[in-house]
Amino acid sequence: MQKNALYLLLAVAVGVGAAGGFAYAPQRAAAAFAALPQPPATRAGPAKPALIRAEGRVVTYPGAEVTVSSELPGTLTRYRCTEKSAVRKGEVIAELRADDTRAAIAEARARVAETEADIHLAELEVRRANDLWARHFLSRQSVDRAQQSLETAQARRENAQATVRRLQAGLEKTVVTAPIAGTVTARLANAGETVDAGKALCTIANLDRLRIEAEVDEFDAGRIRQDAEVMITAEGHAGAIWRGRVEEIPDTVTTRRLKPQDPSRPSDVRILPVKVTLPAATPLKLSQRVEVSIAAASRLAYDANSLQQQARAN
Repeated sequence: MQKNALYLLLAVAVGVGAAGGFAYAPQRAAAAFAALPQPPATRAGPAKPALIRAEGRVVTYPGAEVTVSSELPGTLTRYRCTEKSAVRKGEVIAELRADDTRAAIAEARARVAETEADIHLAELEVRRANDLWARHFLSRQSVDRAQQSLETAQARRENAQATVRRLQAGLEKTVVTAPIAGTVTARLANAGETVDAGKALCTIANLDRLRIEAEVDEFDAGRIRQDAEVMITAEGHAGAIWRGRVEEIPDTVTTRRLKPQDPSRPSDVRILPVKVTLPAATPLKLSQRVEVSIAAASRLAYDANSLQQQARAN
């Protein structure tokens, strides 16, 4: 009876091993990491795992992803955002119809010219009044009145010039340019569409440098160290393991942003959004989910190359 039970146990083990060959990369990496020697237990209790596992996503660096919006309402007469297209900083990507604004600018400039003529005439009147007053042919009150007319004309000119500047600033806002160089990752409008102020037109991201934002459970926050070795895996990339390092450790914890793929894991926990470097030449996409295994403080002496080799062997 014991012999039959032993045969059955061996058969189950072989079956599990065969099925494991079809597991995706995160499972194989986790199995390899789990097989590595763990730190010894202490009097305070069993040692914590030498690797901290967490889910994360691919993100850009700060300022490397922007959503471009329209500051004014209007109709898009020109729209040059195409997904996956590269744009340069300052390149025109959209324009709003601005016929009324251009007409208002022309009218304001005409008022400026009109006030210029009034000022020229007022200056002549002031000089004439001063000359007559000096020869006692005119009262001082008349001189003051001429000076007042000149100052009023100058104030009207300043007001007209300010109107031109205001309308010109509005006209410039009808031309939407790319604030950064990068790739259009989302097209959010179409030419001919009437948009409201603040309407998002497209999203631009610099995909040359990406990194991982890993959601580490707050209970493991004290075991994360700067420059700790990290192994990164992702679904859809069987056997691929990328190597990174802890680049940034925030000072505050926050709520989880990603819904756990494992339904048995709680979703209302607080996490530490640890930033991890990512090699430049990877097929990972922006916002793609990944799994990371971070060498804990007690494991920093382990060589990352040996970790990667043992993970691949499984």
